[in-house]
Amino acid sequence: MTKFSFDNKSLFKDNKRWFPVMGEIHYSRYPEPYWKEALLKMKAGGVDIVSSYVIWIHHEEIENEWDWTGQRDLRTFVERIKEAGLYMILRIGPWSHAEVRNGGFPDWLLEHCKDTVRTNNNEYFSYVEKFYKQIFEQVKGLLLKDGGPIIGVQIENEYGHCGGLSGEAGEEHMRTLTKMAKDIGFDVPLYTATGWGGAVTGGLLPVMGGYCDAPWDSRITEIEPSGNFVFTLQRNDHAIGSDFGLGEGITFDIEKFPYLTAELGGGLQVTYKRRPVATAKDIEAMSIAKLGSGCSLLGYYMYHGGTNPDGKLTSLQETTETGSFCSLPEKNYDFRAPLGEYGYANQSYRHLRRIAMFLHDYGEELAEMDTFIPKENPQNPDNFKDLRYAVRYNKKTGSFYLFVNNYQRRNEMLDHYDVSLDTLNELKLTNDCFIGNVQNGESFFVRGDGGHCVPCKFEPDRVPLCSLHGRGLYYYRNSEHLSDNNALSYSDSLNSVKVSSGKGKEFLFVSDGVIYSENLSDSVLIHLETFSRPKFKVLNYIGRITTPAGFRCSQENIFDVYEYTASLPKEVSCTPRVQNADCQKVECQIQIGDWQNDHFGILQDQVLVLHYSGTGARLFLDGKLVADDIYTGPAHEWKIGLRRFGREAKNFTLVVDALPESAKNTTYLEQWPDFKGKTELCSIDCVSLEPVYHVTFKI
Repeated sequence: MTKFSFDNKSLFKDNKRWFPVMGEIHYSRYPEPYWKEALLKMKAGGVDIVSSYVIWIHHEEIENEWDWTGQRDLRTFVERIKEAGLYMILRIGPWSHAEVRNGGFPDWLLEHCKDTVRTNNNEYFSYVEKFYKQIFEQVKGLLLKDGGPIIGVQIENEYGHCGGLSGEAGEEHMRTLTKMAKDIGFDVPLYTATGWGGAVTGGLLPVMGGYCDAPWDSRITEIEPSGNFVFTLQRNDHAIGSDFGLGEGITFDIEKFPYLTAELGGGLQVTYKRRPVATAKDIEAMSIAKLGSGCSLLGYYMYHGGTNPDGKLTSLQETTETGSFCSLPEKNYDFRAPLGEYGYANQSYRHLRRIAMFLHDYGEELAEMDTFIPKENPQNPDNFKDLRYAVRYNKKTGSFYLFVNNYQRRNEMLDHYDVSLDTLNELKLTNDCFIGNVQNGESFFVRGDGGHCVPCKFEPDRVPLCSLHGRGLYYYRNSEHLSDNNALSYSDSLNSVKVSSGKGKEFLFVSDGVIYSENLSDSVLIHLETFSRPKFKVLNYIGRITTPAGFRCSQENIFDVYEYTASLPKEVSCTPRVQNADCQKVECQIQIGDWQNDHFGILQDQVLVLHYSGTGARLFLDGKLVADDIYTGPAHEWKIGLRRFGREAKNFTLVVDALPESAKNTTYLEQWPDFKGKTELCSIDCVSLEPVYHVTFKI
C-alpha cells in the first residue's frame, strides 16, 4: 500500500517528497455519464488529487430521505477516481459554503437546531453524526487502506472564520468532529482543515487559499490589489470569506506544518452584485507567486465547474433571500474554472497544465528546498515599480529556483531590463532555474544544470524551453536529443501535454484541442477533443506513433503533424426567432435540429453560443429552467453544451433580462457597455452553434 505523510516542508509519498496538484470538482453538480471524461481531463491537466465536497442539502434535502443516485452517487464517483489513477481528499463538512443554499445545510436542520448549528451542542452533533455515517457507508471499502483512492478527509470548512466558534471552544468543536469521523471509520493518512482568516484547525493539517479577486465582496468598486501576487512568507488571505467579516490571522504554528493550498481560485464565480472576470494570466501568476512563497501543494477551487442539481423543495443556490450575502445563478456554477460548466477547457487549463508538468518532473526536489524572500522584495501589492522575486534553494546541492512575478491583476507593472540579482551570489548557489512572468503576464520556464548562470535572451513570442547552453526542456527530462537552436513557441508550450505509453516511453503531444489518455490493459487510448478540424503534433525526437485512421502525417521541424482529413459531419441547424420583446426582457425561441444520427462518429457535442446584452439570461426546455448566466460586460459570451439534453431536435426558450443604466450604482462590472443614450440594455445579438469533435486512437 502506498504510504502518505508530511513534515513541516511537504507531503511524502512512499517516503519521497511529493509536490502534487489538487483540483476540486463537485460530483453532484456534474452529470454522471461524463464523470470519467472529466476526471481524465483533470488528470491530463496535471491534477493528482481530486477534492470534492459532500454537500448535505444535495443528499438529504428532506429529512430522512437520502438520495445517493445519479449525479449524487458518491460511491460511483469515487470508483471513477480510482479507475482514472487519481487520489482523493473527501471534504465531509458538515458545512461547506460552496455557494450553496444555507452553506449546504438542509432547511430542516436549521429549523431543528435554530441557533445551535456549528456549536458544541449535542443535538446538532447527533445530526452531523448521522450525516457522517451516511457518507461512510457510501465510501466504505474505498479508503486508501482498502485499496481505494481516498487519502484524506477535510473536517468542516472555514470554521471560526465564516461562522462557528473561535478560540478553545472552536478547537474543541473541530476535535469533536474529527474524533466522530475516526470513530465512524474514516481511517486515512491525512486529516485537513481550512486555515485562513482566523479559522481554527483542531490540530489538523491546515490548508490555505487565495483568490485573485473577491466576487463576494460587498463593494461595487475596484478593490485593493490582491496580496496573492507578491512573494511572502505570510500564508493568510484576508479576502477569503470577507462577506462574513474581515479575515484575521492564522491560528496554528506555521513552523510545524507544510504550506499547502486547497483553495487557490481556479477562477471566480461571479455574483449578481459583483462580476470580476478571472483570466488565465491572473491564475497562473498567482500560482507562480505561491510557488515562490514556499507552497508545496497547489490546490485549485474550482478546477472543474458544474451546474446546480434540481432541488425537491427549492432551488439550491446561494441567495440573499436565504440570508446569504450574495445572490448567484440558480443553475450556473461555471466558476470560469480551467474546465468549465460543460467540461470544456478554458485558457487557464493550458496555463496550469504547463506548471503541473514542471512540478511532475521537478516537484520532489522543489519540495525539499528552503524559501528565501529577499528584504528588497516588495510585500505591498500596491508597489508596481520594484521587482518581485523569491528563491527556493537547497543548501546541500547549491541548486535553486528563481521565481519572478512581474504581474498584478488589473494594474500595469514597471518593465525591468538588465537586472542583476546579487542575492544569488550571496546564497552561493550554483545550478539555476528561472520561473516567472517577465512581460506583464507572459510566463517563462527555464531549467539549467550547467553549474553557473548563463545569460539568456527572453523574447515575447518565443519561450526558451529547450536546450540553451546546457538548459534542458523545462518539463521534459529526456531532452538530450534537442539541439541548442530549438525552442517551443509560446502557444506550443501552452498546448503541450505529456502522455506515457505505459511501456516506459513518453510522448509529447501538442494540440489546440484537449488531449487526454486512458490506460487499457494492453495499450493507451488517446482522446482528442477539439472545436475545429482535429489536428495534433508529436515531438518526433521522443518517439513516433502509427498514423491514426482518418489522419494524414507530415513533418514540421521537430514534430510529426497529424491532421484529420476524413469528412466532418455537417453542423446542425439553429434557427433563432425573437418574440415577446419588451423593455424588461427579450424572449427568443431557439430551434436545434436533430443530430442523433451522426454516422461519422466524431461529433461529440453542439455548443450553443450566445451573445446578448442584459443583466443575465435564462434558458428553458419544455418550460423548465436548464441553464442561466450572469452578464459580465461587452466581451461576454455564454456557451452551453447541448449533449446533456439529448441529440434529438429541441426547441429552447432564451430569456434575457434588462440591464438598467442605474445598475452602475448597485453593481460592479470591470467594463460597462455603451448604453448609447438608452436607460437600459436588453438584446439578443447573436445565436450560433459550435461543433465539438472527438476522435480516439491507440499508442
